[in-house]
Amino acid sequence: FQAKKVPGCIVQLGDRAIDVTLHRAIASLSWGQTIRFIWHLLTSNQTISLEEVEKCKQKKMLEDMLEEMAEEFPALKRVFVVERDMYLCHSLQVAALQPRREPCRIVGVVGIGHVAGIVEHWGKIKPQDIPPLLQVPPPSLSTRVIRVTVRVACIGALIYAGYKFRPRRWFP
Repeated sequence: FQAKKVPGCIVQLGDRAIDVTLHRAIASLSWGQTIRFIWHLLTSNQTISLEEVEKCKQKKMLEDMLEEMAEEFPALKRVFVVERDMYLCHSLQVAALQPRREPCRIVGVVGIGHVAGIVEHWGKIKPQDIPPLLQVPPPSLSTRVIRVTVRVACIGALIYAGYKFRPRRWFP
């Protein structure tokens, strides 16, 4: 951290916790979308070259990638991009509005994909907009039923395997 070498510099982490983001993303998908998304992650065998990384730094290329993702998984774009834009914007606003004795500069280090959203939301985000972005919705009834069913099936399979493969005594 070079910032620690600057006198009076305060480093403030301003992104939402990754576990909240991931839980909200998974909760936003339907069962069909979740299965499709997991299948897509498991079967995509793409390597990323340095050239492709440089292409992603171009604003148009990044916007096209985000729109492609939004077509297939609109809920993921909302959680990973729009909600995080709002949260990051709020963090920067809070940092900028802190009372100080002397003028200061606020530096936000964010991914290039969040800049446009932060600019769009600047000054519009209120403190009451943030708590809903931190709440993980409770699982639906179908999700709870499927979880219980899978657990019971696994326990049943273990009991059956234990019964089937237990040592047998031979009695005359």
